[in-house]
Amino acid sequence: MPRIGIITDSSAYIPGDLVNKYEIKVAPLISIWGEEELEDGVDIMPDEFYARLEESDIHPKTSQATIRYFEGLFRPLVEQGTPILAIVLSEKLSGTLSSAQQAKAMFPNATIELVNSETTAMALGFQVLAAARAVEAGGSFEDVVKLAKGAKDHTGVYFVVDTLEYLHRGGRIGGASKLFGSALNIKPILYVHDGQVESLDKVRTKGKAITSLLEILDDKLVGKPNLRISTLHAGVEQEAADLLELAQERWSPIEGYITPVSPAIGTHVGPGTVGICYSTDL
Repeated sequence: MPRIGIITDSSAYIPGDLVNKYEIKVAPLISIWGEEELEDGVDIMPDEFYARLEESDIHPKTSQATIRYFEGLFRPLVEQGTPILAIVLSEKLSGTLSSAQQAKAMFPNATIELVNSETTAMALGFQVLAAARAVEAGGSFEDVVKLAKGAKDHTGVYFVVDTLEYLHRGGRIGGASKLFGSALNIKPILYVHDGQVESLDKVRTKGKAITSLLEILDDKLVGKPNLRISTLHAGVEQEAADLLELAQERWSPIEGYITPVSPAIGTHVGPGTVGICYSTDL
């Protein structure tokens, strides 16, 4: 049993070896495909999901991680007297934080802290890993919680979608809605700001969008100490690998990963999405 229990949700898609190393518990979001309810990373994996998304006449819906699942994660930790820190995706993108809050209410005497990351993907994952590493280093619960609450100021996610079609279908996109008056074949550069998806720029080709994305991030990342990078992708792993190589050459991060976009998030951004998540020294 870990000294402090660290919990997140499946939208983070933290690499499995790191989840295992730090004993991170993960609550899966749900993809609803007709009559099927599929748990992220349990019942359906990203590659299968994106292949099906492109071919299916039915557009899936999504649902937050459930109260019951959080209760199941909390209970054994509470019974062992282990304090719990749960860091989850933005409450403006999902009701997952609400599920965690309702599960917490079932354990009124337990030490459970919930943190709204105000983001998703590995921008969330890096916040979780920062907390997990602080636990491993011997940090107190109070110090780890304080670090987790401040981590959102040092992480970000920027991405390019292949088509606006899925954003148009899915909603929950904040200021990016203004793009819908544009031609659907543009390649918008989007980011998560203040917990919701906003638009930064729109470009005619994906290659130019990637170039612009890197230039935008230069201002945030050049010279930053202990930079960590993860490229994300929705069914286009080679594009993410190429982007990671460009990012490593450009900024020399101390860590670099390639991670898929979780099915529950991919429902809204669509196949072909590629982007960069980062974390700088706290």
